[in-house]
Amino acid sequence: MIVSGTNIDKAINMKLPSVFTKNKMCINAIIETPKGCAAKYNYDEETQMFRLKKILPAGMAFPFHFGFIPGTHAEDGDPLDVLVLLDEPSWPGCVIECRLIGVMEATETKNNKTIRNDRLIATAFASEKYSKIKRLDSMDKYLEKEIENFFNTYTNLEEKELKIISKKGPGAAIELIKKAMKHGNN
Repeated sequence: MIVSGTNIDKAINMKLPSVFTKNKMCINAIIETPKGCAAKYNYDEETQMFRLKKILPAGMAFPFHFGFIPGTHAEDGDPLDVLVLLDEPSWPGCVIECRLIGVMEATETKNNKTIRNDRLIATAFASEKYSKIKRLDSMDKYLEKEIENFFNTYTNLEEKELKIISKKGPGAAIELIKKAMKHGNN
């Protein structure tokens, strides 16, 4: 039972951070599903809590932290997705300051209906391991393929078909966020 005025009650009434950090050079990502986790969580705007959406099959887990960009609204009806490269543990609800390195522009098809469902890729500002990656095209090709394969497999499990239509750098990722911010305010 939650009693009004308690610390728990105050924690539930949280305010999501802005899209861009104070210095405008980075974005804020809200983690839904941590790296290595087989449980997929989604943020529920109504309750302001994280709900278990599904469990991935045995042997499958998120290769990196997966979350969303607050204050955005994508074509699929959800906030923009972001995969955050970070070598340290995280948890659902953690805010991570990130540098965008690009976007995998993609379409998803289910029941003959196709929508855009782009995936932003970012590195955690505090990460030393991934700090040298400034753009998608400077990422190790094996790592890039691993990420792409994860998204394909994950989408196929939802009986959807994912098609990566292009891979673009941080400038395109920022433009996508700006467009999604306008949609979020409509």
